[in-house]
Amino acid sequence: MARMIFVNLPVKDLDRAKDFFTKLGYEFNPQFTDDNAGCLVLGENIYAMLLTEPFFQGFSQRDLPDNMKTTGTIVALSAESRQEVDEYVDRALANGATEGRSGVDEGSMYGRSFHDPDGHLWEYMWMDPSAVEG
Repeated sequence: MARMIFVNLPVKDLDRAKDFFTKLGYEFNPQFTDDNAGCLVLGENIYAMLLTEPFFQGFSQRDLPDNMKTTGTIVALSAESRQEVDEYVDRALANGATEGRSGVDEGSMYGRSFHDPDGHLWEYMWMDPSAVEG
């Protein structure tokens, strides 16, 4: 069985978060989506569980950070091309995200980032396959 990853992120407004990521072209797995959680499908075996803050709080004894003021996690996703990086980030910015880093261009690696409406930092990056071949 393939290993899966579920990144759990607290959100203030689940419907707003689901709407935002749907506008980016993502889908939600209805089997794991309800009034407390949205299972955002990021790729094969890669998911972000968008959890309402009260529900998220039930999994931790610690206080939630203020993601509008601090960055505790960066969710980084690979892209197939530089163009795809720009398309995702531009679409996010057009739908309510705020810009993170405006761009890193190291020739064989290119990336940009944005903060979603809940303040979580998402980074999309492309790496030239020939630069990482062994």
